[in-house]
Amino acid sequence: MMISTRGRYALRVLIDLAEHNTGEFIPLKEVAARQEISLKYIEKIMPLLSKAGYVICMHGKRGGYRLLKDPADYSVGDILRLTEGDLAPVSCLMPDAPPCKRAAHCKTLRMWRDYFKMTNDYFDNIKITDLANIQNMPDFVI
Repeated sequence: MMISTRGRYALRVLIDLAEHNTGEFIPLKEVAARQEISLKYIEKIMPLLSKAGYVICMHGKRGGYRLLKDPADYSVGDILRLTEGDLAPVSCLMPDAPPCKRAAHCKTLRMWRDYFKMTNDYFDNIKITDLANIQNMPDFVI
């Protein structure tokens, strides 16, 4: 499974909003500049985050976006499932997948279920505050 640009950028935007949270609305052009992400691309992601209740928007002179809740309430797993649709490694584990006729005899199904659970548990236990509080991030890029 590969996380798309949309998923990675959504995380970067939320981390940026958490790191610069003063209670004021933050213009997207500032987030785009800091994150080196196209403003047009961010503008495509924000309605999804807004509709899901992660951010609130205000239009006008002092407009922009800010987090709707405490960053500790935002799990990476929830954000990735929102932006990616699902984290299932194989189609038979997708939420609306029809029953697999091979499931009773599938030698790999247990492995895929365990991997799926491990992936979800891992991402669900990482909060935006965990990522925003990291001071030096030279070892990885999201």
